[in-house]
Amino acid sequence: MAKMIAALDQGTTSTRCILFNQSGEIVASSQKEHRQIYPQPGWVEHDPLEIWQNSVKVIEDALVKADLKVTDLAALGITNQRETTVAWSKSTGEPVSNAIVWQDTRTDAICRDLSRDGGQDRFRATTGLPLSTYFSGPKIKWILQNIPGAKTLSDQGDLLFGNIDTWIIWNLTGGVNGGQHVTDVTNASRTMLMDLKTLNWSPDILKTMGIPPQMLPRICSSSELFGEAVSPLEGLPISGILGDQQAALFGQTCFDPGDAKNTYGTGCFLLLNSGSNPTISKHGLLTTLAYKIGAQEPVYALEGSIAIAGALIQWLRDNLGLIQDSSEVEKLAREVDNNGGIYFVPAFSGLYAPYWQSDARGVIAGLTSYINKAHIARAALEATAFQTKEILEAMEKDTGINLKSLKVDGGMVGNELLMQFQADLLNVPVIRPTITETTALGAAYAAGLAVGFWKDLDSLRTYWKEDHTWVPDMSDQDRLTQYNLWKKAVSKSFNWLSD
Repeated sequence: MAKMIAALDQGTTSTRCILFNQSGEIVASSQKEHRQIYPQPGWVEHDPLEIWQNSVKVIEDALVKADLKVTDLAALGITNQRETTVAWSKSTGEPVSNAIVWQDTRTDAICRDLSRDGGQDRFRATTGLPLSTYFSGPKIKWILQNIPGAKTLSDQGDLLFGNIDTWIIWNLTGGVNGGQHVTDVTNASRTMLMDLKTLNWSPDILKTMGIPPQMLPRICSSSELFGEAVSPLEGLPISGILGDQQAALFGQTCFDPGDAKNTYGTGCFLLLNSGSNPTISKHGLLTTLAYKIGAQEPVYALEGSIAIAGALIQWLRDNLGLIQDSSEVEKLAREVDNNGGIYFVPAFSGLYAPYWQSDARGVIAGLTSYINKAHIARAALEATAFQTKEILEAMEKDTGINLKSLKVDGGMVGNELLMQFQADLLNVPVIRPTITETTALGAAYAAGLAVGFWKDLDSLRTYWKEDHTWVPDMSDQDRLTQYNLWKKAVSKSFNWLSD
């Protein structure tokens, strides 16, 4: 049996390949950033060809670092930024435009138009999702309406759609020479085009959106053999696909109903395993697929999505110049004992869960002449924790489950100040695992299960180990006061773009 599983983690700002051994430990990794393209306010794009080239490079680099060959790998699992939309020609392999990133808000008018008949929840009973610029379906519609030549290619049956997982697999497995046009249930559930119960594309929604079904990939499980790579990774089995947040849930071994994790990355995403039946939220959450292993029954999740988390720290660095490196934000924030009475609502591209207000915009509330840059840094960190608390409250209302602890992962979990404040605000322990790269680990697990590298879910549980736990240390009154002020600040961000 081959010694390693490779995981390709294609994220919003970079692409990584991590090699894992049979104990779920990291053996080698390689990472490469890609450009963030902002053609106009509210628009966010990536170059699909750059992402594809980076994907191959990081896999090759990781193998070199580990002194391994492609034949030393049992399989490749892929996890990806979800909802980011690519359309390309089947005959040439050329994208018709840059990828439209999940944060992009250009489809706001399309979503408003669709909501005139049935409101924002028009498709929620079928898809588990509200009408929002977040999801892929409206982005496809925008491409067909606005990119020169796209509609013609579509009419000719030559235009393909995919989230990033589909784009990479199509290229890995041959591209124009017979590439596999597939996705998994987790990514399909983020398009606003898939029926949660049948796990098929919804003919009614496709008709309403004006999207031809031949554009769409075949929907598969999250763990099965999707195909084998061609040169330069020839013969490498591709057997795992999970959207990034579902991959983190899987990597955290949240296999039982009521298990939850929060990933602190560019955005922030809290997922709760809700079992074998979809729970349609009444409190602003998303109903989504958690995973589907081969022929087994699908598992569903409730999700709270926060658009801006780590991206706010990057904004402090790149736009304001308060810090030179993102890692410096904790030191700056620790120069003060509290936020000085300010609350930073980072609604840069509207608000996601639980509000779904695309016309909201960012505010800093409570400013006085006392405030300095350290207070701003602290308020920026606290914003992620406050948004997480709002989502957890909504989950408890939807499910009746009171979370007893929260597993965390992602790039921000090394920030001790943020993690302690999160525990204080939620009033439950916050637990960081030894392996914090749980997104890549989840993709590796899905791939490994499909090829027999790992036996079953129970065997995966044995690899999860606790690294650190933060215990709440805040008075009930302080928690209530701060949270009420946060909610007041959020209300100031509403309807900023309204007439």
